[in-house]
Amino acid sequence: MTNPATIPAPDTVANAAATPDKVQPFEALGLKADEYEAIRTLLGRRPTSGELAMYSVMWSEHCSYKSSKVHLRQFGQKVSDEMREHLMVGMGENAGVVDIGEGWAVTFKIESHNHPSYIEPFQGAATGVGGIVRDIISMGARPVAVMDALRFGAIVHADTARVVPGVVSGISHYGNCLGLPNIGGETVFDAVYQANPLVNALAVGVLRHDDLHLANARGVGNKVVLFGARTGGDGIGGASILASDTFSEGGPTKRPAVQVGDPFAEKVLIECCLELFQGELVEGIQDLGAAGISCATSELASNGDGGMVVDLDQVLLRDPSLTAEEILMSESQERMMAIVRPEKLEAFLAVTAKWDVETSVLGEVTDTGRLVIHWKGETIVDVDPKTVAIDSPVYHRPYARPSWQDGLQADSAARLPRPADDAELRAQALRVLGGPNLADTAWITDQYDYYVGGNTALATPDDAGMIRVDEQSGLGVALATDANGRYCQLDPYAGAQLALAEAYRNVAATGAVPRAVSDCLNFGSPENPDVMWQFERAVTGLADACLELGIPVTGGNVSFYNQTGDVPIHPTPVVAVLGVIDHVDRRLPSGWQDDGENLYLLGVTRDELDGSVWADVVHGHLGGLPPRVDLAAEKNLAGLLAAAASDGLVTSAHDLSEGGLLATLAEGVLRFGIGARVWLGELMERDGVDALAALLAESQARALVSVAREDDVKFRGLCAGRDVPVLRIGVTDAEVDGLEVQDRFTLSLAELRHAHRDTLPARFGPLVGG
Repeated sequence: MTNPATIPAPDTVANAAATPDKVQPFEALGLKADEYEAIRTLLGRRPTSGELAMYSVMWSEHCSYKSSKVHLRQFGQKVSDEMREHLMVGMGENAGVVDIGEGWAVTFKIESHNHPSYIEPFQGAATGVGGIVRDIISMGARPVAVMDALRFGAIVHADTARVVPGVVSGISHYGNCLGLPNIGGETVFDAVYQANPLVNALAVGVLRHDDLHLANARGVGNKVVLFGARTGGDGIGGASILASDTFSEGGPTKRPAVQVGDPFAEKVLIECCLELFQGELVEGIQDLGAAGISCATSELASNGDGGMVVDLDQVLLRDPSLTAEEILMSESQERMMAIVRPEKLEAFLAVTAKWDVETSVLGEVTDTGRLVIHWKGETIVDVDPKTVAIDSPVYHRPYARPSWQDGLQADSAARLPRPADDAELRAQALRVLGGPNLADTAWITDQYDYYVGGNTALATPDDAGMIRVDEQSGLGVALATDANGRYCQLDPYAGAQLALAEAYRNVAATGAVPRAVSDCLNFGSPENPDVMWQFERAVTGLADACLELGIPVTGGNVSFYNQTGDVPIHPTPVVAVLGVIDHVDRRLPSGWQDDGENLYLLGVTRDELDGSVWADVVHGHLGGLPPRVDLAAEKNLAGLLAAAASDGLVTSAHDLSEGGLLATLAEGVLRFGIGARVWLGELMERDGVDALAALLAESQARALVSVAREDDVKFRGLCAGRDVPVLRIGVTDAEVDGLEVQDRFTLSLAELRHAHRDTLPARFGPLVGG
């Protein structure tokens, strides 16, 4: 047992008033000198050490969005009636909620857990999954699936072999233990992420309209209840010190700031919360993630009647030696805070006892407009909660177009040597297909369970994941995440729009109708004007594109300080799009299953190789301008794909993006092992491109579909009616061993499999079960 005498005496409000000149370690907690002075001005005295802890985490970049909120406002300003039509809950809550019809709603959100996943890959990634799942629970929804968008350093770097297995194991362990299928995502390797891997986790939940709950502390006298895991010393300062700072060149440090997860405790917590909601025993539930009790108390009070009194002695601890400040800042996982009416407290406690979830009543809601926290009989916090949770600093960071941007854009891939003949084209095609960013990610995804729960309709390697929401009607939702940091480095405005366009197109390729967006915006230091210019351009581009496509941003996350020393990552705005399909039986797979079907290319091909996989893998080049954005064409294509799926006119669909037509054809062949014969002559003539561009250009608003011959006339008519360019470029052919590009070369099924499937196992070991 810890001797109570070893725990420092609390720094009380009275003591703070009496000792105004006491030196406080605000810089070590991530606060700037002017921010510390602002806190003193707000309080009319120096803060207590407990108050200083609260402000440091809640005013951190990670929690307060102090450098980004001036730009993020565009998502709420650039909104049309079309975007509001299905939106039930937008930005500002734990997760956005979208009406999908038949009385059903879906909540989804994507967030980052980047820095923790570099320091302690397993726990960093695992707790990233746990945290985003708790956001879904707090809305009253049952979590039904997870996804992940991953960025790692160069595949050949020794440290990548440390980070990748840990991250993948953490995601796999937590999601599989929760019984949630992992239905998709993306994995990218690039040296620019070497010391700053990106681990962006998405969760989706379903609920009936009547089950929607928002988190706030309303009702004077209502009880403030903490339940779930005990509070420990893990994750202390994670939001302020770890997530809101850059890494030095020294490598992994700050391990104590990484949380430790227990997925089995979270599984019980899910069921407990859903029963509490079902029994109408709570006014609202807030998860304890970043900033822990500091966040939950200040946000609940700010969103409610404005007051709360809490006794910190009632917090159940794993470590009795924790100080008050550590209790306030701890980011221990699997904890929730509820607001409960006094007359329902007994029933609430009966439910938590049934699930063997530890519970403590910390305090109650007041009408004082103050958040007051007691510890050991003394008042250690007395603040206006809005100054902690809402009225944080707002920075108008300087930004300017980087001096190097023009030179980068002028360095087009057009100057790069092209294949001299078909033999060289064939060799380059195999190199591109075997590159780490087109290669099969089964080494990663086979560690996940795609199908647990029995409602997965599509998953990796299809263009998007799809979950059945209602077993009776077949109603479902599809989700995809996308980003291309190379495009964004060339032009962050267009790059963000291209990320949205690809996720939108991936969802449409399943036959679903895109309906909403969540984003995770990963950038370098906001104190760098180059980075802030990239951020402003990306946010503006995304907001403009959402307005044109008519789909709202429902929420998301900003992750700054993704850089080592002075070197930031490429701007990487990961965009998640959710779509709705009226019956999952009408879903479209990404590859063909039948012999003798026609292959149609939808859209127009241009000589767009800047920023391409070809430029990267073959030439190690990044320069020029990313592919042209054409959102009207994207909208037409998406409408066509949904109509074609609904009418049963296509048997498969696969979008064209990284790796162009070649990657799509190869993946189509590999999906079910049915070969294909294609020809390029008519495409080259119609669009004015050479064979390299026909195969490897990354022009947007394109898709490849397979059509049974009896549906040819109807399908072509549908394309004409929806103003989508269409060209027959091949046929599926079971007699062809792999992919035959007529008059040029053939890639056998064995060669395709070797190029596509061996890249990751060669670096990280054999396939699981392989």
